[in-house]
Amino acid sequence: MQYWDPRIEEMPEEELQKVQYKLLKSLVCRLYSFSPFYHDRMKELNVHPDNIKALSDIKKLPFMFKRDLRDSYPNRIFTAAQDELVRYHVSSGTTGKPTVVGYTQKDLDIWTSSLARGLTAIGLGRGDVIQVSYGYGLFTGGLGMHYGAERIGATVLPTSVGNTERQIELMQDLGVTAIACTPSYLLHMGEVAEKMGVHIKKDTCLKAGILGAEPWTEGMRTRIENWLGIKAFDIYGTSELSGPMFTECAEQNGFHVWSDIAYVEVIDPKSGEQLEPGEKGELTITMLQKEALPMIRYRIGDISSVEVDTCPCGRTSPRIKRIQGRVDDMLIIRGINVFPSQVEYTLMSIPEVGQHFQIVVERSGALDDMLVRVELTKASFSDKITDLMQIRQNVEHRLRNALNVAVNVELVEPGSLPRFEGKSKKVIDKRVL
Repeated sequence: MQYWDPRIEEMPEEELQKVQYKLLKSLVCRLYSFSPFYHDRMKELNVHPDNIKALSDIKKLPFMFKRDLRDSYPNRIFTAAQDELVRYHVSSGTTGKPTVVGYTQKDLDIWTSSLARGLTAIGLGRGDVIQVSYGYGLFTGGLGMHYGAERIGATVLPTSVGNTERQIELMQDLGVTAIACTPSYLLHMGEVAEKMGVHIKKDTCLKAGILGAEPWTEGMRTRIENWLGIKAFDIYGTSELSGPMFTECAEQNGFHVWSDIAYVEVIDPKSGEQLEPGEKGELTITMLQKEALPMIRYRIGDISSVEVDTCPCGRTSPRIKRIQGRVDDMLIIRGINVFPSQVEYTLMSIPEVGQHFQIVVERSGALDDMLVRVELTKASFSDKITDLMQIRQNVEHRLRNALNVAVNVELVEPGSLPRFEGKSKKVIDKRVL
């Protein structure tokens, strides 16, 4: 088993908690003294650094929300001086203003080290060629993965997104062994490759995909691995935390969250109360060493659970389980909570269904109607109406049982739904709510 930093990756839990407490105490003292934002938040809750006497006292501290970043645009929460900043990244901002993240050199070093640990845990290192097909620029994905891959001694191919045929040619010609991109772009790349007469499983050296920036399911992982002949690994992070920071290991059983970098909680989205390991709720992360844009109990909005037992790989850090949806992208259909990930999970278990789908929600009078447009596989697409009707009825039945709400299904031919080079747009909500 390979480790990048065995001292911290194999450190016993009790020692890790001592490290975390020292870092948390230092962080709280610093922000209480030098951050007007956090000072005021702590005063509102009548919390002083002296009240933080154990790691468990983190629950006394205030939450931070994405709206706080937007309300403080562009840099009013920063705690580093302008001459200490070495880089900015800016999120796209799905609603309202974007969020600006500043970095000191230490912030970049920690981000890079986090990814170096993760990529090593996957099994990558010197001698690998890693194709980075995330976007470069204001988006954090491309540059974050780029520096992490270079840190472990791999060779980086910085293709960014787009020009897919050229990317496939380079993948073959330069012996690419791993690719980092969104799951939807890798699926698109596989389709384009087949049109070019290239079979990624047989005609390339690709062995691993580091896939993230959008939700995807275990069913999608199975399809990607079987079709392309690679191991598909999930990666997690947000621009506010730094960017993509935490990956699965070779066990593919959750993201390792390095305890000296971050403290992770799972809370009840409504009450804010901490949940026990294994219970599903809203992820909340405290960045223990961040300098330019500190994060204490940042409510990310992603729904997951945390495992604290030692991973079979030997690493002792907690693991975030696969993201199961978001608090804020949940669709409420006729009073029922529906997550796009539930739809994908169900569709990927149906052999006749292809890789791509789209959810369209409309309001008819006072009622919501949900349509799921589903691509069929080439093998199951038929000109026999009876065959298509049977498939559609089966898909509708499976979705209704999984979601507890009636769903209309439209079957479409392979290749007819939109493809995306960046994050896929699986939901079109036409309701005026």
